[in-house]
Amino acid sequence: MTNLSVVPAYKPARTSDAAPVDAASASGPGSAAVSTRGLRLPPNVALYVLASITISFLAASSAPTPLYAVYQAEWGFDPITTTVVFGVYAVAVLLGLLTMGKLSDHIGRRPVLLAALAAQAASMVVFATAGGVSGLMVARIVQGLSTGAALVAIGAGMMDIDRPRGTITNAVVPGIGTATGALVSGLVVQFLPAPTHLVYLGLLAVFVLQAVAVALMKETVTRKPGALASLAPEIKLPRAARRPMLVAAPVLFAVWALAGLYGSLGPSLARQLTGSGSEVLGGLSLFVLAGVAAVSVLVLRRAATRTVILTGILALIAGVALTLVSIRDSSPTGFFVGTAIAGVGFGSGFQGGIRTVMPLARPHESSGVLSLLFVVSYLGMGVPAVIAGFLVVHAGGLTATAQEYGVAVIVLAVFALLGLARGGRESAGA
Repeated sequence: MTNLSVVPAYKPARTSDAAPVDAASASGPGSAAVSTRGLRLPPNVALYVLASITISFLAASSAPTPLYAVYQAEWGFDPITTTVVFGVYAVAVLLGLLTMGKLSDHIGRRPVLLAALAAQAASMVVFATAGGVSGLMVARIVQGLSTGAALVAIGAGMMDIDRPRGTITNAVVPGIGTATGALVSGLVVQFLPAPTHLVYLGLLAVFVLQAVAVALMKETVTRKPGALASLAPEIKLPRAARRPMLVAAPVLFAVWALAGLYGSLGPSLARQLTGSGSEVLGGLSLFVLAGVAAVSVLVLRRAATRTVILTGILALIAGVALTLVSIRDSSPTGFFVGTAIAGVGFGSGFQGGIRTVMPLARPHESSGVLSLLFVVSYLGMGVPAVIAGFLVVHAGGLTATAQEYGVAVIVLAVFALLGLARGGRESAGA
């Protein structure tokens, strides 16, 4: 097993845990102190805990999607506001990634995760008590910053424990989290009382439990100086990964741009095509996209990286094309079938992008490279979604904007396909 940590995976590191452990052990059997060694989670359990945090964070990020119609009806805002609220989250994630992405390499994974969980819990309280758009904005900013800070710490932590499993888990859990949040939120809105409170209070309870689990995990890195300096935004890409990044970046941007479309305007599209006001249906399009993405990652986890990314690009082009035709023809069945095919593209493209670049990063470079991959992804999710909201109101409306957005995603996928083909020819000629 290859370990990305600066210490052997899940062997005691010289961190702030060391003193309490030794002190407790030295107190003797008759002391009331209890050694924390026996309370630490086994590596496999810790891996699942870390994966569950990504799932819950991204479920929390997609939970408001079915609720936007409720907020819009109560507060009377337009589609631009919806996409701005959505885009603010993506921008906040970017800031979190750029400023705090490397922090866990210096102070440890656990402190960063505990702080991120506390911030997420606070954002759920703000969501649950929000009385207007300003409350949503504040909650999304806090939520985004904490997610950005946590994503790299989680991803690097999983690879500290088990690099092969961690790499696959990093690719599969975003889809699971996004799909779960959208569907569960839709069900709560449709069938349970006080949906704008209940969803967030349920997530708050999850975050509290996860914080307890993180407190019981072993630290996987040794603390080192430079924590404050690490907060300065810095983009570094190892020389060996630069050419592969040119192939991966358009794919990552395209698949997350598609996720941004479904996360911000997907419910409106689904309701318009079906003629139904069901909130479950509003969250179903994002659930299908992200759920199929997660399944595709698992199905293709043993396939060659080139096969995975090629599958992602082709499925993305085919799925989005079918979705555009279905929107034009007002076919809800075609829309959901196209969404499912595009979901294969989402999952395979994201997994392929990570697998194309991450193996080329050396252990001390992994956090920075993973941060850069997430930066590209969240730029793709946030920026086009805000532009789409503007176009819905001031240009051709929802249908025309969705079609233009889809064409842009296809163009990006074609560029990625050309880059992949070029890379293959260069490899063959080397």
